[in-house]
Amino acid sequence: MSGDWRPTGSRQALRLRAQVVQTLRAFFERRGSLEVETPVIVPSPGVDAWLDAPSVTLDGHRAYLSTSPEYAMKRLLASGSGSIHQLGPAFRAGERGRLHEPQFTMLEWYEVDATDVECMDTTEALVRAAAAVGDGRLRFEREVCDASADAPPFRRVSFDEVFEDATGTSARDPDTTRLGRLLRVSGVRSPPECTAEELVDLALGAVVQPELGLDVPTFVTDWPTDRAGLARIRPGKDGEPSAARFELYACGVELCNGYHELADPVEQRARIDAENDRRAAAGKDRYPVDEQFLAALASGLPDCAGNALGVDRLVMLIGGLKTLLQARSFAVRTADDAVPARIDNPGGSS
Repeated sequence: MSGDWRPTGSRQALRLRAQVVQTLRAFFERRGSLEVETPVIVPSPGVDAWLDAPSVTLDGHRAYLSTSPEYAMKRLLASGSGSIHQLGPAFRAGERGRLHEPQFTMLEWYEVDATDVECMDTTEALVRAAAAVGDGRLRFEREVCDASADAPPFRRVSFDEVFEDATGTSARDPDTTRLGRLLRVSGVRSPPECTAEELVDLALGAVVQPELGLDVPTFVTDWPTDRAGLARIRPGKDGEPSAARFELYACGVELCNGYHELADPVEQRARIDAENDRRAAAGKDRYPVDEQFLAALASGLPDCAGNALGVDRLVMLIGGLKTLLQARSFAVRTADDAVPARIDNPGGSS
């Protein structure tokens, strides 16, 4: 590959990244969490209709690069590991942009004897500790979000509330005409014969998320049950069933995705089958079912909550950088890819 060989992140940005990573590790060490390392080449990447994993060939057999270490970490939890954390690479096929790369750094952790509410408390303390590496404020584009030690508590609001506030319609029973109009105003063209669920997903990304966490970081809680992933289902604020799931946003950027973890192997298998059906309906390959993961759940997963946080995005916000690549050493490229134009870090040294 010809072209600019230099790193995408400046020395200043990479120094900041190293300090943030040290802070994250020290945070969990103080709490008695065990740092672990699990394989990035896996027989099943986990089944999600909307996430695609790069495939590889290993010893003549098809395998995948891990989209998340969740399955393997839950096998450790079921074996009696206690609270654990892992910091390492994760992979997503077909994801490139200012906030996306096919390879990124994920911090994933599980707290034994904790709920999603307590995991949000941990997440808030963690983000405040990391933000203190800078001036305590998170920045992206023109937005500034205060995460300093003396700033107000992070906001917590339900999925239904933020969706209706931003769109004027319910996510559970949406006005599809209204959503289509909002998407066009946002510059998003919905595909023909788009379902209501697909319109909600498009509106979530284009209309709702950019308005979240603009002054103080914001947790979105109590997600619809069809977006539960690996989370437990419980009564929501309005009494309707909802997922014990949360996401944290700062400056309109999603930072993490956490659950009060589902421990029922029968329900988990049913959800995996449902996600594979969605993949098939979308013309995608079904992913293998990870039977070792399900066997671990059957043996007894301890009551726990977990979270997966994008480290590159966090560094980007702490440093006030323009793109995810400025928080990393290099872009992920193949021999046939064009070399991206270099973007200097504000105030950084190349």
